[in-house]
Amino acid sequence: MAREGNIKISSEHMMPIIKKWLYSDKDIFLREIVANASDAIAKLKKLVEIGEAKDDGEPFKITVTADETAGTLTVEDNGIGMTEEEVERYITQIAFSGAADFLDKYEKAGGEGIIGHFGLGFYSAYMVSDNIEIFTRSFSGAPAVHWESDGESKYTIEECDKKERGTKIVMHLAEEEKEFLKEFTLRTLLNKYCSFMPYDIFLNPKGKDDKPVNTTSPLYLKQPKECTDEEYKAFYRETFSDFNDPLFWIHLNMDYPFRLKGILYFPKVKKQVELERGQVKLYCNQVYIADNIKEVIPEFLMLLNGVIDCPDIPLNVSRSFLQNDKQVQKIASHITKKVADKLEELYKNDREKYESSWNDLSTFVKFGCIKDEKFYDKVKGIVIFKDLEGKYRPVESFFGEEVSDEDAKNGTEPKSVYYVSDENKQAQYIKMFKEAGLDAAVCDAYIDPHFISFLEYKNPKRVRFLRIDADVAGELKEDAAEEDEAVKKLFESALEGKKVKVRTEKFKTGSVPAVINVAEFMRRMSEMNSFYRMAGEEAAEVTLVVNLSSPCVQALKTADENEQKLIATQIYLLALLAYRQLKPEEIEEFSSGQTEIMQKYLEKR
Repeated sequence: MAREGNIKISSEHMMPIIKKWLYSDKDIFLREIVANASDAIAKLKKLVEIGEAKDDGEPFKITVTADETAGTLTVEDNGIGMTEEEVERYITQIAFSGAADFLDKYEKAGGEGIIGHFGLGFYSAYMVSDNIEIFTRSFSGAPAVHWESDGESKYTIEECDKKERGTKIVMHLAEEEKEFLKEFTLRTLLNKYCSFMPYDIFLNPKGKDDKPVNTTSPLYLKQPKECTDEEYKAFYRETFSDFNDPLFWIHLNMDYPFRLKGILYFPKVKKQVELERGQVKLYCNQVYIADNIKEVIPEFLMLLNGVIDCPDIPLNVSRSFLQNDKQVQKIASHITKKVADKLEELYKNDREKYESSWNDLSTFVKFGCIKDEKFYDKVKGIVIFKDLEGKYRPVESFFGEEVSDEDAKNGTEPKSVYYVSDENKQAQYIKMFKEAGLDAAVCDAYIDPHFISFLEYKNPKRVRFLRIDADVAGELKEDAAEEDEAVKKLFESALEGKKVKVRTEKFKTGSVPAVINVAEFMRRMSEMNSFYRMAGEEAAEVTLVVNLSSPCVQALKTADENEQKLIATQIYLLALLAYRQLKPEEIEEFSSGQTEIMQKYLEKR
């Protein structure tokens, strides 16, 4: 005969909290119910191992069945099962007293950002159900039990005729939640939340040829030495739906001082112009928790793709507490260290692969240095830049000796390191540097404007960075060079009305007649604005540095006034073209000037 009981917590307070605060996504109820089924099997397996239960030889499994006609969703396991006393204890008492603690602790605070399990996982099903039934039979042989409640203040409990060991949860879905009865929806959710659960999960089973929807032994649980490269690549493709092979990977595998397993993949960079967010999936005992939890996964590692399973992460606390949990901080630090170790190992043992992967790696490594000081300290010796010959060098090899405090007081500045941000646009500057026997670092990654500022901040007495066109005359000019006032006035007259200053210098090479010079500070401000997609203003005024070593410039002195103006303007526009894209009116002026020069040349033949 059915017996009735009263739930001890006022459900008008209880259910709104579950629905509003306990879980951020309604569909997470399926994870909770299936995870409970998995736990029930795990408990039975443990009892079998210690000899307190018998193994009947039946394969352990979980079945998920949807009945659209009846409007029910059923999750059944053949795990430990429950007696009537255990149903009373685990379903109607402990869980609801847990709700009381939850109500007391989080109602006033708003309960934002709560991560699973409060012992209330079962009740997440009421987010989508009008009524729930439990049919369960304990492994102990006690009578089977049927429990039912609509989530309000009452429930019924009675014996039933369930023959098989285990528990069956029947959810009568609310009318507006019938989407969860569709096979496609269920398969998608099971793939998201339960793809690595340790026991076979079957969806709408039809017979012996059914295939489970999950993988019970994912690759990350194996010992690294047991895994092949092809298995790593296949796991990556299946887990992240990326058909490009990863560059390489890190297999995490430790049991002390905390349990942690997983694989982090370095993907190929699809676009250099943005920091692409990866997907690091966090699991606890093969149960999916969330993607990219910043308390566990350092922010810069979220540029990677990966799977991390850590049973020791506390999940019955709020996100804000996770941040302060020492165990979580140790886990995050360990993951960072393992990534740095892997990069160091690759740099030392396979330099060729490291360099060939650098275009893809550099954004990640530089971002990591900026965001995590310990990571920077670990990898600063393996950050590399190309020189003008195309050879990779450690960035610190470009630095100078540290300037002493005494020398700094006397005006000595740290070494200037020139760099190239665009090899095509700055080709003429590169040519001049090479002809003069000078070198520069190629810093053409999208993150480099930030990174070189960071390096200056970390090494203020060893380096300052100047773009190759920022103070080009400083390294290229002849020591005895003096201003040529006649040439300067010639160009100032020709360029009257344009926002440009004129300066003359005698360079060590005469191949380039003039270059545009912009103050490094102004140019960096413009690049920062561009990085953040702000409307950065162009530098108010640039300087045209006229090269007195150029035969073309020297020939101008003997030309007539009209020729001087025409050629001087063309030299300016050519220098401007090497500095930036010409504006429409500048293109027109350049084109008409070139046409006029060609006509004059042909007329003189």
